[in-house]
Amino acid sequence: MLNVFEQALQGGVDTIVLREKALDSAKLLALASQARMMTAAHQAKLMIHSQADIAKAVNADGVHVDAASISEISQMKAWLGEGFMVSASCHHQAELKLAEQQGADFCFLSPVFPTQSHPNAPTLGVETFLQLAASVNIPVIALGGIEPKVIPLLKEHGVATMGGILDAENPKQAAQSLLRIEAS
Repeated sequence: MLNVFEQALQGGVDTIVLREKALDSAKLLALASQARMMTAAHQAKLMIHSQADIAKAVNADGVHVDAASISEISQMKAWLGEGFMVSASCHHQAELKLAEQQGADFCFLSPVFPTQSHPNAPTLGVETFLQLAASVNIPVIALGGIEPKVIPLLKEHGVATMGGILDAENPKQAAQSLLRIEAS
């Protein structure tokens, strides 16, 4: 995994969200420490999924929470203190609104398009994504089925991908391709 992170960072990825639910705290701490060194070397951000204590221990840039934990964002931000971001996974307007009320710095809204990880999940599509993103006053990042050909449809919103880079034969090239489209 660290090899993929390094290649993605070389390709221009500016943020990594470390999401390893199956690791115990000690292993996650070790992995997060290595990821922090890598992201720092590339002036990229590191977000740790759910584990605020691990994020604080490695001086990550923040914590990313799932939709079930959105109501904990304000408490988490208070505990983390200045300089830490908290983002949330959202899937509909109520979650976006709650994340905004709780003080989330940004949200991932998904799935916009069909994904390999959730093949039968209903998707938002471009129009619904844009409407939902416009309903809040925090940045909303598109997630789910992000490929170079769909990026221009998402207007000025940021995009995130998991499989688009993690599953690529050449993660550096995949990142460069996605970023080249996003910048145009």
